[in-house]
Amino acid sequence: MVYICRRETFNASHKLYNPNWSKEQNEAMFGVCANENWHGHNFELVVTVKGIPDLESGMVIDYKVLSKIIRREIIEKVHYKNLNLDVDFLQNKMPSCEILIIEFWKKLAPAVRAASPRAELHHLKLIETKNNFVEYTGEGLELYQDLTITNQTVNDIV
Repeated sequence: MVYICRRETFNASHKLYNPNWSKEQNEAMFGVCANENWHGHNFELVVTVKGIPDLESGMVIDYKVLSKIIRREIIEKVHYKNLNLDVDFLQNKMPSCEILIIEFWKKLAPAVRAASPRAELHHLKLIETKNNFVEYTGEGLELYQDLTITNQTVNDIV
């Protein structure tokens, strides 16, 4: 099995805030990340795909194709966006790195498979800061089908 990786970057703002909690509870849990004026990050997303290389091309998936998939499915939707307000697939979800990476997996896994029958999404790494990052392998995905935090819309907390 061969593992290939592609790194893409994006800038986005968000705030961590549960509308079912008081302002004090949110501040106690999320600290400055619950700031009512939002905050931003320069994110890095590392996508790892695995597969057996095609003998004629020598590739599992062309890097250019993988980059286009990542950009189409994720980057174009989140770059310079407010993750709480502007991203359809994140509506009513807590935009923590943990939730982001699961939602990114849901978008990327079928797109990678459709692009190359030899390729399978293997691993995602989302880097929020030089010291904080999350990793996900798709394990337990069936547990994460509905990650909505409330029936209230996120816009109600703005």
